[in-house]
Amino acid sequence: MLEFENVSKSFWTGSQRKVILDRVSFRVELGRSIGILAPNGTGKTTLINMMAGLEKPDEGEIRRGCRISFPLGFMGGVVGKHSAVENSRYIARLYGLDPDYVEAYCRWLCGLGEYFDQPLGTYSSGMRARFSFALMLALDFDMYLIDEGMPGSTDVEFNRKAGDILRDRLRTTTVVIVSHSPQTLEQFASSAAVLLDGKLHMFDTLEEAKHLYDYQTQG
Repeated sequence: MLEFENVSKSFWTGSQRKVILDRVSFRVELGRSIGILAPNGTGKTTLINMMAGLEKPDEGEIRRGCRISFPLGFMGGVVGKHSAVENSRYIARLYGLDPDYVEAYCRWLCGLGEYFDQPLGTYSSGMRARFSFALMLALDFDMYLIDEGMPGSTDVEFNRKAGDILRDRLRTTTVVIVSHSPQTLEQFASSAAVLLDGKLHMFDTLEEAKHLYDYQTQG
């Protein structure tokens, strides 16, 4: 379970205060994946970072009653001067998992070949995205956080393998996916919400959420 109770978050942009959340309350139950639609610039990444505990609310309380992943694409836990081998084994130890297993899993899923033994700082953005996603899937979480869907990889084989694994995980885990694109949510979410002007509007179906989202963003 993940629960927000009267949570507020805002930033000072230099000329005005930008409100991300304004006394928002909602709950994500295990077994019911949710998609959150939010136009670009409204705070999608901030919201998902708050779910993961990477950012704190200005007010209110966030309760986490399960094992929640770091957001897909978040690279704050890895070190650029170290190789994927070293990073995967280090993260495995942090989470109390077998380093040999995590390294082997990431090496298989990434498909980076000899680059897996090179420093992450030498990777392209697509290669880093593949490693980040593989690392997230190698760890054992109850709830996975995804910002804008699949990683930015042009590798067809990786996208196929990673997509199949993630869809399989949906049978036993919960996904929270935040995106500006309704199409991105369709393959993962059973219910949906819309983030607008600091408020989170919850709906039972993605179709209902899309009606509000399309009206507000295209009207």
